[in-house]
Amino acid sequence: MAKKKTDDHITHDESPAANSSANAATTTINPNGGILRAPAELLYAEELDALIKHDTYDRPPGWRMSARAVATYICGGKAGSLTISPKYLGHRRLVEIAIATLATDRALLLVGEPGTAKSWLSEHLAAAITGDSTLVVQGTAGTTEEQIRYTWNYAMLIARGPSHDALIKSPIFRAMETGTLARFEEITRCAAEVQDALISLLSEKRLSIPELLTEVPAVKGFSVIATANTRDRGVNDMSAALKRRFNTIVLPTPATLETEVAIVRKRVQELGTNLELKAAPPSEEAVTQVVTIFRELRSGQTLDGKNKLKTPSGVLSTAEAISVLANGMALAANFGNGEVTAHDLAAGLQGAIVKDEEKDQVVWSEYLNNVLKKRGSDWRALYNACVEQHS
Repeated sequence: MAKKKTDDHITHDESPAANSSANAATTTINPNGGILRAPAELLYAEELDALIKHDTYDRPPGWRMSARAVATYICGGKAGSLTISPKYLGHRRLVEIAIATLATDRALLLVGEPGTAKSWLSEHLAAAITGDSTLVVQGTAGTTEEQIRYTWNYAMLIARGPSHDALIKSPIFRAMETGTLARFEEITRCAAEVQDALISLLSEKRLSIPELLTEVPAVKGFSVIATANTRDRGVNDMSAALKRRFNTIVLPTPATLETEVAIVRKRVQELGTNLELKAAPPSEEAVTQVVTIFRELRSGQTLDGKNKLKTPSGVLSTAEAISVLANGMALAANFGNGEVTAHDLAAGLQGAIVKDEEKDQVVWSEYLNNVLKKRGSDWRALYNACVEQHS
């Protein structure tokens, strides 16, 4: 997979394979027999073991490998004779800042638009540093303070009163006990008073359990990686007090078409392998066309800057482009001959772009007639399929 270290990000994702292009990693990802989505520490176990084996630098307390080895795991490189596949394509310095933050007593906040690989980077940082990326709190409007701290087994609580056995520990609680990393996804989806439950944990590095007249001190190596979506309509702004407990890194959207195409190709191939889709990955041309459409509608102008466009109500992130192409592979595998066609892509494009039936139908129609229709023969098949799907 072609990559540019000076440009933006990967994949994500939200998420996590071998790449068939010239720059592909030599590690083949096993579908893990029956597991729909294995955590990064299992998918990339061979790479992580090789990095640990060949790591000669000092390791921060509680870490499995040095900061340099973590950076190699995230950005790609070598561990002995093994090629380490890049997990994040983008500014290496941003990754280094994130890693350095986690080596201090500060928590890390990854901020960006949807599809900028916040969750993906968070997962891989946890996998490399502590070997466990599964200590996750998923922020929602329904997340409570108990899900951040602890709750109780109420049957045991009523029968025996407060005890350690009756305690149900949150992922953050368990991370504090074991000196590992906890992940807090979409922190700004939570109510402000729930978010602020983190303030004392991040400041004092201790969790008080007044019912047991005790407190749990954080073991060295504990920290929190939080993510926040800048385009989410359900955002609750973090308080100034909580923001001060984090080092914030803004993950940018892919700067160039080439970078985004590389990201999308890599992730689509990984998903195809992990899901065992019996279809060939989409062609370079197909990926480029989908990413071009997304970038143009997202920015409100064609790539050459000559035509202004209406923008749809949806975000049209890199993650959405990955989803469109992966869905195309599923259609080709199950209802086609295994080759992704324009009709397979058109179905996904329609669903990704037209979220608001009244507004987005107009935006998509104008784009098809004013932009796609006027492009050369290379675009004709996709244009015809999109018109057929749209009508």
